[in-house]
Amino acid sequence: MDILLIGGLWLDASAWADVVPELEALGHHAVPVALPGQGDGSTSATLDDQVAAVLTAVDAADGKPLVVGHSAACTLAWLAADARPEKVAGVALVGGFPWDDGKLYADLFKITDGVMPFPGWEPFEGPDSADLSETARSSFADAAVPVPEGVARGVVHLADERRFDVPVVVVCPEFTAAQARQWIDAGDVPELARAKHVDLVDLDSGHWPMFTQPAELARLLGGAITR
Repeated sequence: MDILLIGGLWLDASAWADVVPELEALGHHAVPVALPGQGDGSTSATLDDQVAAVLTAVDAADGKPLVVGHSAACTLAWLAADARPEKVAGVALVGGFPWDDGKLYADLFKITDGVMPFPGWEPFEGPDSADLSETARSSFADAAVPVPEGVARGVVHLADERRFDVPVVVVCPEFTAAQARQWIDAGDVPELARAKHVDLVDLDSGHWPMFTQPAELARLLGGAITR
């Protein structure tokens, strides 16, 4: 199966470099999705541009792909399910949840000169970054791509309720599956509260398991196909 990999904020497609061979070894075709504004030098890209890139990858896939979103890009993966509910086999959400209709995509940190730079490690101290070495942190910060304002402050638009029929697997790294279930049941994640097929799996890592646990992440994503 084709597995489309969508990185979160500040990441370009190379973030999946260690995951791709692990998925290929399991017999899957891994496709890191290049997002406009995150690696191509554009600072004018919009959320709509990124959605279009994901949908292009979905449409080009061999059969029905699994669409994987990491962190903020969980919303991008869910937008793909909304736009192509009949063409995706499922959605895997790594370390995050999808926003509901009308929310801003990722208006989380200060915008400077039209972009949202990586804010440094202070906001991510604790479970998010506990498994990253100082070298890994430095490499991440050096490679971090400022996110265009048009992406960060883009408005999420959801329209097709058939998205709730698409199977979802939530990979839980810095939080547990039990915590995620509590949040969903409490109504804190409205989209997943309405989804008909939601599975939750634990992953012992921080917020960026593509760097620290690529083999285990690949195993869980491969398993998501059969869940």
